Order: sequence, then C-alpha cells, then structure tokens
Amino acid sequence: MHTILEAAERVLSGDPTATMEQIAEAAGVARTTVHRRFATREALIDALTRWATRQFAAAVDGAVSDTAPPLVVLYRVTADVLRVKIGWGHAMNRAAVAADPEIARVHAEVLAKCDRLFHRARAAGLLRPDADLEWARRCYYALIHEVTQGGTADADVDALTTLIVDTLLRGFGADPGRPPAGL
Repeated sequence: MHTILEAAERVLSGDPTATMEQIAEAAGVARTTVHRRFATREALIDALTRWATRQFAAAVDGAVSDTAPPLVVLYRVTADVLRVKIGWGHAMNRAAVAADPEIARVHAEVLAKCDRLFHRARAAGLLRPDADLEWARRCYYALIHEVTQGGTADADVDALTTLIVDTLLRGFGADPGRPPAGL
C-alpha cells in the first residue's frame, strides 16, 4: 500500500487530475490492485492525506522535547516538518483544508506543541518578551508553507531550515540593541 501512496503523491503532485490508472502505472501495479485497495479515487486521496498527516505528526513528535534547548528543538522540528511537507506536498496541502476529524486532531495537537515551544523560546530569551506568540507562530507556519511551494524536490533542507529559523528569530527574536516596542 505504501508504494501506491508514494506513487499517488508523485503523480498527483504533477497532475492533480491524474487517474487511478496513471497512479497504478507509476506504482508498477495493475489498475485492479489499486482498485482492490481503494474503492474510489477519493478513497485513495483520503488515505494519502491521512498517511501524510501521520508522517507530519510523527515528525513533530520525534523532534519536540521539553528537555532540549528551545533553539535545538526549533531547528529539529523545522527540518523534520520540511522533509514531510516536501516529500508529501500534495497530500499536506490537501490536509490543510481537510474536514477529517483525525486530521483536525493532529493539527490541533501540533499547534499546541508549537505554542509550548514558542513559550519556551520566549522564556529562554530567543523571542522578545513582547512578541505576540500567536502571530509569531502564524508567521512561522507561513514561512514553512512558502519554502515548500514549488521546486523543492531536491532542496537542501538544512539550508531551508536555517533560512526559516533565521527569518523567524530576526523578526521576533530578542535583540539587546533594539528599543522596546512603543518607543
């Protein structure tokens, strides 16, 4: 089944209207094999979306730690999430708008973990004391999204991670030479 899902991701990334037959061909299996596992194209796409969401959750769970320094966790979670979003881009973009309760639960859990990480980052002095953490998180998510749009299949994940974290910290990070907000 994993082979079919990987093929579906590749094919649908290039052509979102691809048929089950095209996906079967890319997976190197008979069309009937795909139809046996997935009754409809929509069922295949739903399974692909759930699979990618589980990979996303596993990436976050594997990177987030309450004992590692927040900067280390920020780099690690960013790199791991980028790998999933680049490798499963079509499915992850679909997951962002899916109405599936399992997907909504995963995204809510990830959001809570990100919020905790940003609070830890502020407490450690990485983010300004007056930084709006919800806005910082939304900007962080937007940076990840933008980096993963188009032409990222052979991207240097470490360089992209550094770009995202550097942009985030320069925008919201603590800067001793900067006057407090409102002055």
